[in-house]
Amino acid sequence: MKYLGVESEQLHKLGGYHTAVEIAQQPEIWKKIWDMVQATSPEIVQYLDEALSHSKRIILTGAGTSAFIGITLKSLFQTKYGLITEAIPTTDLVTHPDHYFLRNTPTLLISFARSGNSPESAAAVILANECCDQVYHLIITCNIQGALAKVSSSQPMKVIFLPEESNDQSLAMTSSYTSMLLTGLLIARIHELPTLEDKLKNLCVFAQDFLDNNCHQLEDIAKLDFKRIVFLGSGPFFATATESSLKIQELTDGEVISKFETYLGFRHGPKSVIDSKTIIVYFLSSQNEHALKYELDLINSMKMGTRPLMEIGISESSKEVHSIFQNYSFGADKLVSDDYLMAIAYVLFAQVLGFYKSVELHLKPDSPSVNNDIARVVEGVHIYALI
Repeated sequence: MKYLGVESEQLHKLGGYHTAVEIAQQPEIWKKIWDMVQATSPEIVQYLDEALSHSKRIILTGAGTSAFIGITLKSLFQTKYGLITEAIPTTDLVTHPDHYFLRNTPTLLISFARSGNSPESAAAVILANECCDQVYHLIITCNIQGALAKVSSSQPMKVIFLPEESNDQSLAMTSSYTSMLLTGLLIARIHELPTLEDKLKNLCVFAQDFLDNNCHQLEDIAKLDFKRIVFLGSGPFFATATESSLKIQELTDGEVISKFETYLGFRHGPKSVIDSKTIIVYFLSSQNEHALKYELDLINSMKMGTRPLMEIGISESSKEVHSIFQNYSFGADKLVSDDYLMAIAYVLFAQVLGFYKSVELHLKPDSPSVNNDIARVVEGVHIYALI
């Protein structure tokens, strides 16, 4: 059996079997999540209606990669439910709970976690209960046995468990990230599920096509001598750029330095990172023509000044990126035409490139941290009681 174009036996030898499988399985897991959310939508709606009828704000939280889910979805939740919505990592909530939790402001806290065993995950729930007179908890996790899933709460709580295979065994989160992101997106649009079915099907087709047809090209890019990579994205794609940056840095054990920015923000100093060993990856808007104008302006401006090693455009349709040296497009007969959904698919680029670059650097993609500087589940964090 091949995953990402590599035989299973060889993947085991490379120390990358789990990572390859977890990247490759994503379109199939997304279908399972769609079926699960559809089947349980009445009880999800019932809990949300209760929580939102009493809440004055929504906080989306998680640690590390899980925190980036909230960054993508905060504007979606805010526009759909008409409540101020913030994406605040658990790592901030735990150290400065008084900066974020408001005693007299009823809150819906939505927590995302792969394992749920990072110390901050359960601590954020407990602190919310201590700091808020009224808080509702919605937990989305890949691990039914995790500490977060088992935390006791004096306040209302609903836990949504994702398919078992989404609980990645590798250090780097791949299918767990996209699975939780899709689940959060579907919950934000829980009243619109019938209108999303065809888009979700197309998303899975696009993702599968990308995985089936681009592995060799990405393997070739991984062989290039690049030391830096920059991901640019705005709106729903900003967190995709953030997560993509982290994936490359994790899977290469920091040997490739990754950066992320918005298109306009990149002009205000961060552009100085570009040199002849830098790759720039552009995540391009398809729905938002206003934002796309700014994105294309930045791309055109890169023709002046220091030139990078390579520029890569990720788009739903290739027409927007005709001027870019190397283009990967999700274009097909039927477009998804939904930037929030495409934010889920775009991250596949960094996942696959990171896998191949890890192999190229003679690392083990399943556990690339040579000196164990980072681990699958964060350890050594002591949770202190509030004074």
